[in-house]
Amino acid sequence: MRLTRAGEYGVRCVLYLSRQKQGIVVPRREISEAMEIPGQFLGKIAQQLARGGIIEIVQGPKGGFRLVVDPAQVSLLEVVEAVVGEIFLNDCLMRPNECSRVNSCAVHQVWQKARTQLRETLNSATFAELVEENICLNPQILEEKQAGGER
Repeated sequence: MRLTRAGEYGVRCVLYLSRQKQGIVVPRREISEAMEIPGQFLGKIAQQLARGGIIEIVQGPKGGFRLVVDPAQVSLLEVVEAVVGEIFLNDCLMRPNECSRVNSCAVHQVWQKARTQLRETLNSATFAELVEENICLNPQILEEKQAGGER
């Protein structure tokens, strides 16, 4: 199992926005360059994050994206699932009615346990905590931000 590129980019976008002061609109291009996300792809991901109530898309010449939730209140799980959908690990968890062995299959029980543990782990990681660790930030961009002062 592997996180999709869209899921990874969604995490990067929210991580970057979480580093900004509350309410700041960040230009799409700034996020795209700082987090190495293709601009067109970022636009599509932003739409999913906006539908999930995590960011707001601001139109116009001074437009961009703004985080609408406190980074301490948004988890890695929420962002990943806003972009890629609910995590299931395999088809028998996603569609249990289609598997005739679901109630007697030892493998099904392992998949369910693994899914539960993965979701709990991702849900316990907030973006406020991740920002403190400077995770996923391009070192050059981070140095420039620190030299020029935070937003």
